[in-house]
Amino acid sequence: MHTLDYFQIIRQAWEEFDDRHKIKGIFDVSAHVSTNQVYKVSFYDREPVFAKLSDYGKFDDFKEDHIIINNLANNLEWPYENFLARSLVKRNELFIYRYYEQKHCAWVIFYNPIKVKHKLPRRLEEKHIKKMGRELARFHRACSNVSNQLPRASKSVVTDIHSLMKTMQTGKFCATQEQRDLILRQCDTFLNNADKINYMTDIETIPVFVDWNIGNFSVTADGKFYSRWDYDWFRESTRVMDFYFFSRVVSDIGDRTVFSYLIDNLMEDRFLMFLKEYHRIYPLTEPEVRLIQEAYRFFILNYVIKDGQYFFRQAYARKLQKEAYEAYLPTIDTNYQVEKILKALKL
Repeated sequence: MHTLDYFQIIRQAWEEFDDRHKIKGIFDVSAHVSTNQVYKVSFYDREPVFAKLSDYGKFDDFKEDHIIINNLANNLEWPYENFLARSLVKRNELFIYRYYEQKHCAWVIFYNPIKVKHKLPRRLEEKHIKKMGRELARFHRACSNVSNQLPRASKSVVTDIHSLMKTMQTGKFCATQEQRDLILRQCDTFLNNADKINYMTDIETIPVFVDWNIGNFSVTADGKFYSRWDYDWFRESTRVMDFYFFSRVVSDIGDRTVFSYLIDNLMEDRFLMFLKEYHRIYPLTEPEVRLIQEAYRFFILNYVIKDGQYFFRQAYARKLQKEAYEAYLPTIDTNYQVEKILKALKL
């Protein structure tokens, strides 16, 4: 199987960006969980930069996402004006290098380094949980305040689900007939439930990052958001799309290296504690609370089933997809109790 020379692609990308500065070294700093590659690039006569390289999906989607992210980074109000790592710009345009080689392609974007402070502990204490609830609420409100200033995304959760259904119907997806039927039923459920709460017209769309693993952001000594640098699952969607990963961050088990994506975290008292603090700062509506379940359903269908082989290393993808068919999808409508959350929030 042909493999791309990532180091050479990065050298070519930098030469096109600014050939005055010679590269001294390129160092792989990837997390080695997702398929995206991240490298630190050092030079002889300038400060280092970071390069993100992707060779899956569509270039136009990658470009669109990073244009929106860079606009968001430049427009966020205090105290989040420096929260997001900024991409490098060349002559007033976001620089993205596009590499072609026969049937293979890849794209590279460069980032300036961002300062990092503290990582959250693997298992949060009650004070951390409450702080995170309030902090995410304030960050979401800041994102909402600038959402009208950002470019509009061409895709939505609805178009992504339709894309998955189309793939199922063409037979290009590797799955048994039983698994295909399960996926299509779950897609129909998602679309029907989204329609019931008028998702496309009544639910606000803001920038969300979806993946809030504690390795993706840092906080100040008193637990406030300080910096974030991972944008693999960025999209414009409902704010509740961010909740599932925070339910994992605040869970009783805590952060772990061998992970699964069960829905049960959303039912933990620790998550309800988080959600009540969030609700105090940036109140949720009843339709949004009902949408939390559908945001989880979308996450499993889109990021685990539809694109899992692209987002995760092969071993992780196989494990998570197997669990999705056997546990995640079959338990969504039995293990999630929306009334418990509505009662906790007095909605």
